[in-house]
Amino acid sequence: MTLSATDLHTQQAWEFWRKIGSPKYHVAPMVDQSELAFRQLCLRYGATAAYTPMLHSRLFLEDPKYRAEHFTTCPDDRPLFVQFCANNPSTLLQAAQLVQDHCDAVDINLGCPQRIARKGKYGAFLMEQMELIESLVTALAQGLKVPVTCKIRVFPELERTLTYARMLERAGCSVLAVHGRTREQKQAKAVRADWDIIKAVREAVSIPVLANGNIRHLQDVHDCIAYTGVQGVMSAESLLDDPALFWPQRLQPGGAYTAVEGVRLLKEYLDLAEQFPTPMRMVRGHTFGLIGPWLQEFTDLRDKINTLKLEFSMIREVIAELDVRIPQTGRSYPIPKISERALARMEREAALAGAVAEQNRQDTALASLLASSNKLTGQVQQAVQQKVELEA
Repeated sequence: MTLSATDLHTQQAWEFWRKIGSPKYHVAPMVDQSELAFRQLCLRYGATAAYTPMLHSRLFLEDPKYRAEHFTTCPDDRPLFVQFCANNPSTLLQAAQLVQDHCDAVDINLGCPQRIARKGKYGAFLMEQMELIESLVTALAQGLKVPVTCKIRVFPELERTLTYARMLERAGCSVLAVHGRTREQKQAKAVRADWDIIKAVREAVSIPVLANGNIRHLQDVHDCIAYTGVQGVMSAESLLDDPALFWPQRLQPGGAYTAVEGVRLLKEYLDLAEQFPTPMRMVRGHTFGLIGPWLQEFTDLRDKINTLKLEFSMIREVIAELDVRIPQTGRSYPIPKISERALARMEREAALAGAVAEQNRQDTALASLLASSNKLTGQVQQAVQQKVELEA
Protein backbone atom coordinates (compact mmCIF):
# COMPACT_ATOMS: atom_id res chain seq x y z
CA MET A 1 0.00 0.00 0.00
CA THR A 2 1.31 3.42 -0.97
CA LEU A 3 1.69 5.79 1.97
CA SER A 4 0.35 9.33 1.79
CA ALA A 5 2.90 12.15 1.97
CA THR A 6 1.84 12.81 5.57
CA ASP A 7 2.16 9.19 6.64
CA LEU A 8 5.51 8.88 4.86
CA HIS A 9 6.84 11.95 6.68
CA THR A 10 5.66 10.56 10.02
CA GLN A 11 7.32 7.23 9.31
CA GLN A 12 10.59 8.89 8.33
CA ALA A 13 10.52 11.12 11.42
CA TRP A 14 10.26 8.10 13.71
CA GLU A 15 12.88 6.17 11.77
CA PHE A 16 15.24 9.11 12.28
CA TRP A 17 14.38 9.26 15.98
CA ARG A 18 15.11 5.59 16.50
CA LYS A 19 18.28 5.79 14.40
CA ILE A 20 19.81 8.35 16.77
CA GLY A 21 18.88 6.24 19.79
CA SER A 22 15.56 7.82 20.84
CA PRO A 23 17.42 10.31 23.07
CA LYS A 24 15.53 11.50 26.15
CA TYR A 25 17.96 13.96 27.69
CA HIS A 26 18.87 17.00 25.59
CA VAL A 27 21.26 19.89 26.12
CA ALA A 28 19.26 22.92 24.97
CA PRO A 29 20.68 25.47 22.52
CA MET A 30 22.23 28.35 24.48
CA VAL A 31 24.05 31.31 22.93
CA ASP A 32 27.73 31.19 23.94
CA GLN A 33 26.98 28.39 26.42
CA SER A 34 26.20 25.10 24.63
CA GLU A 35 29.54 25.06 22.83
CA LEU A 36 31.46 21.85 22.15
CA ALA A 37 33.35 21.65 25.47
CA PHE A 38 30.19 22.10 27.51
CA ARG A 39 28.25 19.64 25.33
CA GLN A 40 30.96 17.06 25.92
CA LEU A 41 30.76 17.57 29.67
CA CYS A 42 26.98 17.11 29.67
CA LEU A 43 27.21 14.03 27.44
CA ARG A 44 29.74 12.58 29.87
CA TYR A 45 27.13 12.89 32.62
CA GLY A 46 23.96 11.45 31.16
CA ALA A 47 22.83 13.79 28.37
CA THR A 48 21.95 11.76 25.28
CA ALA A 49 21.79 14.53 22.64
CA ALA A 50 22.78 18.17 22.35
CA TYR A 51 22.11 21.35 20.40
CA THR A 52 24.71 23.87 19.30
CA PRO A 53 24.32 27.49 20.32
CA MET A 54 21.97 29.43 18.06
CA LEU A 55 23.87 30.36 14.88
CA HIS A 56 23.04 33.44 12.81
CA SER A 57 22.39 32.00 9.34
CA ARG A 58 23.65 34.94 7.29
CA LEU A 59 26.80 35.41 9.34
CA PHE A 60 27.45 31.68 9.27
CA LEU A 61 27.08 31.60 5.49
CA GLU A 62 29.11 34.69 4.64
CA ASP A 63 31.68 35.09 7.42
CA PRO A 64 34.31 32.31 7.67
CA LYS A 65 35.65 33.73 10.95
CA TYR A 66 32.21 33.58 12.56
CA ARG A 67 31.73 30.07 11.24
CA ALA A 68 35.06 28.84 12.61
CA GLU A 69 34.49 30.32 16.06
CA HIS A 70 30.86 29.35 16.56
CA PHE A 71 30.69 25.85 15.10
CA THR A 72 33.07 23.15 16.27
CA THR A 73 32.40 19.46 16.71
CA CYS A 74 34.15 16.12 17.11
CA PRO A 75 33.30 12.43 16.51
CA ASP A 76 31.90 12.01 20.04
CA ASP A 77 29.62 15.02 19.65
CA ARG A 78 26.54 13.05 18.60
CA PRO A 79 23.61 13.06 18.27
CA LEU A 80 24.03 16.72 17.35
CA PHE A 81 21.34 19.24 16.37
CA VAL A 82 22.74 22.41 14.77
CA GLN A 83 20.44 25.35 15.41
CA PHE A 84 20.07 28.41 13.17
CA CYS A 85 18.05 31.59 13.42
CA ALA A 86 16.85 33.01 10.12
CA ASN A 87 14.19 34.95 8.27
CA ASN A 88 15.27 34.14 4.71
CA PRO A 89 14.71 30.59 3.37
CA SER A 90 17.49 30.74 0.78
CA THR A 91 20.10 32.02 3.24
CA LEU A 92 19.03 29.48 5.83
CA LEU A 93 19.28 26.58 3.40
CA GLN A 94 22.73 27.58 2.15
CA ALA A 95 24.00 27.94 5.73
CA ALA A 96 22.49 24.62 6.75
CA GLN A 97 24.06 22.84 3.79
CA LEU A 98 27.48 23.76 5.21
CA VAL A 99 26.85 21.67 8.34
CA GLN A 100 24.59 18.86 7.13
CA ASP A 101 27.51 16.43 6.82
CA HIS A 102 28.60 17.14 10.40
CA CYS A 103 25.37 16.72 12.35
CA ASP A 104 22.26 14.59 12.72
CA ALA A 105 19.67 17.34 12.16
CA VAL A 106 19.33 21.06 11.57
CA ASP A 107 17.08 22.97 13.95
CA ILE A 108 15.30 26.27 13.35
CA ASN A 109 15.11 28.64 16.30
CA LEU A 110 11.52 29.87 16.42
CA GLY A 111 11.47 30.53 20.15
CA CYS A 112 14.12 33.09 21.12
CA PRO A 113 12.29 35.91 22.98
CA GLN A 114 15.27 38.17 23.62
CA ARG A 115 15.95 41.69 22.33
CA ILE A 116 18.56 40.39 19.88
CA ALA A 117 15.85 38.31 18.18
CA ARG A 118 13.44 41.25 18.08
CA LYS A 119 16.04 43.45 16.41
CA GLY A 120 17.13 40.71 13.99
CA LYS A 121 13.55 39.69 13.18
CA TYR A 122 13.94 36.01 13.97
CA GLY A 123 13.13 33.51 16.71
CA ALA A 124 9.84 34.07 18.52
CA PHE A 125 9.37 37.35 16.68
CA LEU A 126 8.36 35.44 13.56
CA MET A 127 5.29 34.00 15.29
CA GLU A 128 2.94 36.38 13.48
CA GLN A 129 4.41 35.38 10.09
CA MET A 130 3.24 31.81 9.63
CA GLU A 131 3.82 31.76 5.87
CA LEU A 132 7.45 32.79 6.34
CA ILE A 133 7.98 30.18 9.04
CA GLU A 134 6.45 27.53 6.82
CA SER A 135 8.75 28.50 3.97
CA LEU A 136 11.81 28.22 6.24
CA VAL A 137 10.88 24.70 7.30
CA THR A 138 9.94 23.60 3.79
CA ALA A 139 13.20 24.92 2.35
CA LEU A 140 15.23 22.76 4.72
CA ALA A 141 12.96 19.73 4.49
CA GLN A 142 13.30 19.73 0.71
CA GLY A 143 16.93 20.85 0.45
CA LEU A 144 18.87 18.95 3.13
CA LYS A 145 20.13 15.40 3.49
CA VAL A 146 19.33 15.45 7.22
CA PRO A 147 15.99 16.10 8.95
CA VAL A 148 14.82 19.56 9.97
CA THR A 149 13.61 20.15 13.53
CA CYS A 150 12.06 23.18 15.22
CA LYS A 151 12.05 24.75 18.67
CA ILE A 152 9.09 26.97 19.50
CA ARG A 153 7.36 28.91 22.24
CA VAL A 154 3.62 28.73 22.71
CA PHE A 155 0.86 31.24 22.07
CA PRO A 156 -1.38 32.27 24.98
CA GLU A 157 -4.22 30.51 23.15
CA LEU A 158 -4.13 26.72 23.05
CA GLU A 159 -5.81 26.31 19.65
CA ARG A 160 -3.44 28.79 18.06
CA THR A 161 -0.51 26.82 19.44
CA LEU A 162 -1.89 23.53 18.12
CA THR A 163 -2.49 25.05 14.68
CA TYR A 164 1.11 26.27 14.73
CA ALA A 165 2.47 22.83 15.65
CA ARG A 166 0.42 21.05 12.97
CA MET A 167 1.63 23.51 10.34
CA LEU A 168 5.26 22.84 11.25
CA GLU A 169 4.65 19.11 10.99
CA ARG A 170 3.05 19.47 7.54
CA ALA A 171 5.91 21.68 6.38
CA GLY A 172 8.42 18.93 7.13
CA CYS A 173 9.48 19.29 10.78
CA SER A 174 10.65 15.88 12.08
CA VAL A 175 11.10 16.69 15.79
CA LEU A 176 9.33 19.52 17.61
CA ALA A 177 10.72 21.00 20.83
CA VAL A 178 8.12 23.01 22.75
CA HIS A 179 9.04 25.57 25.39
CA GLY A 180 5.94 25.84 27.54
CA ARG A 181 6.12 29.61 27.96
CA THR A 182 4.96 32.47 25.74
CA ARG A 183 7.23 34.96 24.04
CA GLU A 184 6.51 37.49 26.78
CA GLN A 185 7.40 35.09 29.61
CA LYS A 186 11.15 35.52 29.44
CA GLN A 187 12.06 34.88 33.07
CA ALA A 188 12.09 31.14 33.73
CA LYS A 189 12.35 31.65 37.49
CA ALA A 190 9.31 33.94 37.54
CA VAL A 191 6.85 31.90 35.45
CA ARG A 192 6.45 28.15 35.37
CA ALA A 193 6.24 26.49 31.97
CA ASP A 194 2.83 25.08 31.05
CA TRP A 195 3.11 21.31 30.74
CA ASP A 196 -0.57 21.07 29.81
CA ILE A 197 0.08 22.92 26.55
CA ILE A 198 3.08 20.71 25.83
CA LYS A 199 0.92 17.63 26.47
CA ALA A 200 -1.75 18.97 24.09
CA VAL A 201 0.86 19.53 21.36
CA ARG A 202 2.18 16.02 21.84
CA GLU A 203 -1.32 14.64 21.34
CA ALA A 204 -1.98 16.88 18.32
CA VAL A 205 1.00 15.86 16.18
CA SER A 206 2.42 12.53 15.04
CA ILE A 207 6.14 13.33 15.21
CA PRO A 208 8.46 13.13 18.25
CA VAL A 209 8.05 16.02 20.70
CA LEU A 210 10.48 17.38 23.29
CA ALA A 211 9.48 19.39 26.35
CA ASN A 212 11.36 22.46 27.57
CA GLY A 213 10.64 24.19 30.87
CA ASN A 214 10.56 23.43 34.61
CA ILE A 215 13.43 20.92 34.34
CA ARG A 216 15.52 21.69 37.41
CA HIS A 217 16.33 18.19 38.67
CA LEU A 218 16.43 14.70 37.21
CA GLN A 219 13.16 13.80 38.92
CA ASP A 220 11.54 16.67 37.00
CA VAL A 221 12.56 14.90 33.79
CA HIS A 222 10.74 11.73 34.75
CA ASP A 223 7.72 13.68 35.99
CA CYS A 224 7.51 15.70 32.78
CA ILE A 225 7.72 12.68 30.48
CA ALA A 226 5.10 10.84 32.53
CA TYR A 227 2.73 13.81 32.56
CA THR A 228 3.07 15.05 28.97
CA GLY A 229 3.89 11.86 27.09
CA VAL A 230 6.78 13.54 25.25
CA GLN A 231 9.71 11.59 23.87
CA GLY A 232 12.32 13.63 25.71
CA VAL A 233 13.15 16.84 27.52
CA MET A 234 15.71 19.58 27.18
CA SER A 235 17.27 21.72 29.86
CA ALA A 236 19.13 25.01 29.60
CA GLU A 237 19.66 27.14 32.72
CA SER A 238 19.59 24.19 35.13
CA LEU A 239 22.35 22.45 33.16
CA LEU A 240 24.50 25.55 33.50
CA ASP A 241 24.28 25.11 37.28
CA ASP A 242 24.68 21.32 37.14
CA PRO A 243 25.98 19.81 33.88
CA ALA A 244 25.40 16.39 35.49
CA LEU A 245 21.67 17.02 35.92
CA PHE A 246 20.86 13.99 33.73
CA TRP A 247 23.32 11.72 35.57
CA PRO A 248 21.46 8.70 37.07
CA GLN A 249 23.51 9.03 40.25
CA ARG A 250 21.66 12.27 41.01
CA LEU A 251 18.73 10.15 42.21
CA GLN A 252 20.88 7.83 44.32
CA PRO A 253 21.50 8.31 48.06
CA GLY A 254 24.26 10.87 48.44
CA GLY A 255 24.18 11.73 44.76
CA ALA A 256 22.28 15.02 44.97
CA TYR A 257 24.01 18.11 43.63
CA THR A 258 25.89 20.35 46.05
CA ALA A 259 27.92 23.49 45.45
CA VAL A 260 31.07 21.45 46.03
CA GLU A 261 30.18 19.46 42.89
CA GLY A 262 30.40 22.68 40.90
CA VAL A 263 34.09 22.98 41.68
CA ARG A 264 34.78 19.43 40.55
CA LEU A 265 32.76 19.84 37.36
CA LEU A 266 34.55 23.08 36.52
CA LYS A 267 37.88 21.24 36.64
CA GLU A 268 36.57 18.77 34.06
CA TYR A 269 35.12 21.55 31.93
CA LEU A 270 38.42 23.43 31.84
CA ASP A 271 40.20 20.31 30.61
CA LEU A 272 37.64 20.00 27.81
CA ALA A 273 37.79 23.72 26.98
CA GLU A 274 41.54 23.43 26.49
CA GLN A 275 41.18 20.23 24.49
CA PHE A 276 38.56 21.88 22.27
CA PRO A 277 39.72 25.53 22.07
CA THR A 278 36.96 27.70 23.50
CA PRO A 279 36.63 31.52 23.49
CA MET A 280 37.37 32.90 26.95
CA ARG A 281 34.02 34.70 27.17
CA MET A 282 32.34 31.28 27.12
CA VAL A 283 34.79 29.85 29.66
CA ARG A 284 34.19 32.80 31.96
CA GLY A 285 30.43 32.31 31.73
CA HIS A 286 30.68 28.64 32.71
CA THR A 287 33.11 29.49 35.49
CA PHE A 288 30.56 31.80 37.10
CA GLY A 289 27.82 29.26 36.49
CA LEU A 290 29.66 26.44 38.25
CA ILE A 291 31.45 28.16 41.12
CA GLY A 292 29.51 31.43 41.25
CA PRO A 293 27.89 30.60 44.61
CA TRP A 294 31.32 30.24 46.21
CA LEU A 295 32.53 33.45 44.57
CA GLN A 296 29.66 35.23 46.30
CA GLU A 297 31.20 34.21 49.61
CA PHE A 298 34.86 34.57 48.67
CA THR A 299 34.56 37.89 46.88
CA ASP A 300 38.35 38.30 46.53
CA LEU A 301 38.35 35.25 44.27
CA ARG A 302 35.41 36.67 42.31
CA ASP A 303 37.46 39.79 41.60
CA LYS A 304 40.20 37.61 40.11
CA ILE A 305 37.74 35.97 37.71
CA ASN A 306 36.33 39.38 36.76
CA THR A 307 39.67 40.53 35.33
CA LEU A 308 39.55 41.58 31.69
CA LYS A 309 42.46 39.35 30.63
CA LEU A 310 41.31 36.08 32.15
CA GLU A 311 43.41 32.99 31.46
CA PHE A 312 43.00 29.29 32.19
CA SER A 313 45.85 29.38 34.70
CA MET A 314 44.09 32.10 36.68
CA ILE A 315 40.89 30.05 36.91
CA ARG A 316 42.84 27.00 38.01
CA GLU A 317 44.52 29.08 40.76
CA VAL A 318 41.09 30.13 42.01
CA ILE A 319 39.95 26.50 42.02
CA ALA A 320 43.05 25.46 43.97
CA GLU A 321 42.27 28.13 46.54
CA LEU A 322 38.67 26.92 46.81
CA ASP A 323 39.97 23.39 47.41
CA VAL A 324 41.67 24.80 50.50
CA ARG A 325 38.99 27.20 51.74
CA ILE A 326 35.85 25.08 51.32
CA PRO A 327 36.96 22.28 53.67
CA GLN A 328 37.91 24.94 56.21
CA THR A 329 34.32 26.18 56.29
CA GLY A 330 33.02 22.75 57.27
CA ARG A 331 30.12 23.34 54.86
CA SER A 332 29.09 21.99 51.46
CA TYR A 333 27.27 25.22 50.68
CA PRO A 334 28.38 28.87 50.52
CA ILE A 335 27.07 31.78 52.58
CA PRO A 336 26.94 34.82 50.28
CA LYS A 337 28.24 38.09 51.65
CA ILE A 338 25.62 40.06 49.73
CA SER A 339 21.83 39.93 49.90
CA GLU A 340 19.62 37.81 47.65
CA ARG A 341 18.16 41.03 46.24
CA ALA A 342 21.61 42.26 45.31
CA LEU A 343 22.47 38.88 43.83
CA ALA A 344 19.31 38.93 41.71
CA ARG A 345 20.17 42.41 40.48
CA MET A 346 23.69 41.30 39.58
CA GLU A 347 22.30 38.32 37.67
CA ARG A 348 19.96 40.57 35.69
CA GLU A 349 22.76 43.00 34.94
CA ALA A 350 25.07 40.18 33.85
CA ALA A 351 22.38 38.71 31.59
CA LEU A 352 21.72 42.10 30.03
CA ALA A 353 25.43 42.74 29.52
CA GLY A 354 25.80 39.36 27.85
CA ALA A 355 22.86 40.03 25.54
CA VAL A 356 24.19 43.46 24.61
CA ALA A 357 27.66 42.03 23.95
CA GLU A 358 26.22 39.35 21.66
CA GLN A 359 24.13 41.96 19.86
CA ASN A 360 27.22 44.13 19.38
CA ARG A 361 29.19 41.18 18.00
CA GLN A 362 26.44 40.42 15.50
CA ASP A 363 26.05 44.08 14.54
CA THR A 364 29.80 44.45 14.00
CA ALA A 365 29.98 41.29 11.91
CA LEU A 366 26.97 42.29 9.79
CA ALA A 367 28.39 45.79 9.29
CA SER A 368 31.66 44.26 8.14
CA LEU A 369 29.80 42.07 5.63
CA LEU A 370 27.90 45.09 4.33
CA ALA A 371 31.09 47.13 3.97
CA SER A 372 32.79 44.30 2.07
CA SER A 373 29.75 43.95 -0.19
CA ASN A 374 29.67 47.69 -0.90
CA LYS A 375 33.41 47.71 -1.64
CA LEU A 376 33.04 44.80 -4.06
CA THR A 377 30.09 46.50 -5.75
CA GLY A 378 32.15 49.68 -6.15
CA GLN A 379 35.05 47.76 -7.66
CA VAL A 380 32.75 46.03 -10.13
CA GLN A 381 31.15 49.32 -11.14
CA GLN A 382 34.58 50.89 -11.57
CA ALA A 383 35.76 48.00 -13.75
CA VAL A 384 32.63 48.25 -15.91
CA GLN A 385 33.11 51.99 -16.34
CA GLN A 386 36.76 51.52 -17.33
CA LYS A 387 35.75 48.88 -19.89
CA VAL A 388 33.16 51.21 -21.37
CA GLU A 389 35.69 54.03 -21.63
CA LEU A 390 38.25 51.75 -23.34
CA GLU A 391 35.70 50.50 -25.87
CA ALA A 392 34.65 54.06 -26.61
